[in-house]
Amino acid sequence: MVTIAVLGAGLGGTIMAYELRDQVPPEVEILLISKGTTYSFVPSNPWVAVGWREREDIEVDLVAACTKRNITLLPQGAERIYPSENRIGLTDGSSVDYDFLVIATGPELAFDEIPGFGPQHHTHSVCQIDHAMMTRDVFRELVANPGPVVIGAVQGASCFGPAYEFAFILDKALRDAKVRDRVPMTFVTSEPYIGHLGLDGVGDTKGLLESELRNHHIKWITNARVTHFDAAGLDVEEINEDGSVKTTHAIASKFTMMLPAFRGVQAVRDIEGLTNPRGFILADKHQQNPAFSNVFSVGVGVAIPPMGKTPVPVGVPKTGFMIESMVTATAHNIARLLKGEAPNAQGTWNAVCLADFGDGGIAFVAQPQIPPRNVNWSASGRWVHAAKIGFEKYFLYKVRLGKSEPFYEKLALQALGIDKLKSIAIEPS
Repeated sequence: MVTIAVLGAGLGGTIMAYELRDQVPPEVEILLISKGTTYSFVPSNPWVAVGWREREDIEVDLVAACTKRNITLLPQGAERIYPSENRIGLTDGSSVDYDFLVIATGPELAFDEIPGFGPQHHTHSVCQIDHAMMTRDVFRELVANPGPVVIGAVQGASCFGPAYEFAFILDKALRDAKVRDRVPMTFVTSEPYIGHLGLDGVGDTKGLLESELRNHHIKWITNARVTHFDAAGLDVEEINEDGSVKTTHAIASKFTMMLPAFRGVQAVRDIEGLTNPRGFILADKHQQNPAFSNVFSVGVGVAIPPMGKTPVPVGVPKTGFMIESMVTATAHNIARLLKGEAPNAQGTWNAVCLADFGDGGIAFVAQPQIPPRNVNWSASGRWVHAAKIGFEKYFLYKVRLGKSEPFYEKLALQALGIDKLKSIAIEPS
């Protein structure tokens, strides 16, 4: 019997298992390897952190969903993969063999790269549900005893959207609590300009986001390299185009939430031929690893080179549409390999994003995600907040029922009125 293992049960891995179940014969065994039995919808973590969602609102029991779809869930998690042996060592000392492996682990959060960084030290996080719950406690303390706030993303970060989202969501929550007037806010980012997003901007994200920050009385510092966090705040170097230090800032902060740089998880790092030096999985246009042809990868853990040199290192985000695109192409290509055919599907890697601001937001579409583009569009309005809530409800519904149908194509066609935004491209025979 053929066995396909999917490593990681986050946004990409869970849907990867479902889509494989739709694409491959029923006798093929599909293993979903996860740390625990619960799926958590990460995009809602900023809402959790200010008390707008409870933990149970955004979690799904994967045991029931996997049973329904004839997928074997292994909740031990992976200790190490051995691609030359087609084997995965699990954290309980056991191991499983596979014929095909899809790595969808997501990233490890590199808090240790800056002194004092991380929820175990002097900053807060919305990257994981446990972090968001911890941040909620500190948010409540901030409401009771207001003081200065810093939100943003450090050097090497590649996921900027949630930083902007949390800044504006926090602003709305503080206004609702009638204490915003006592909370000076600063947005600190490694981006070369506001709205760069690791994508060199999309449409007028620069103008839209600068305007939103001004309208919400949030100051900002770009080209920022954070050197130190402590209980009093953070030290930041503002960098010139030539890499020299333009000025330094000692910023007082009572509440600091900055997104970290990512790296590959320990289970896959430092495997020759599999990963780059940062631990991200090497993949060709078919999501297939060049050294191990039966290993594919999807999601945030895939290696994508930065778009170009910036004064402070900035990564490229893996947005929801891009991940959905990787998943669909991978399922298609593995199904072809099982038939003895060559892979022929490529992810289109478009970006369709909804950035919620609590009572409004910004949407943007980039086709493709990396310039130059055929579609380069952005817009703002209250409708974005409603659309983000709809996205949350739909995606959790999809995970509970074990559905693999794409969301972003529907959003582009129905909500945004943009056509020809397909997840994959099939190469001609």
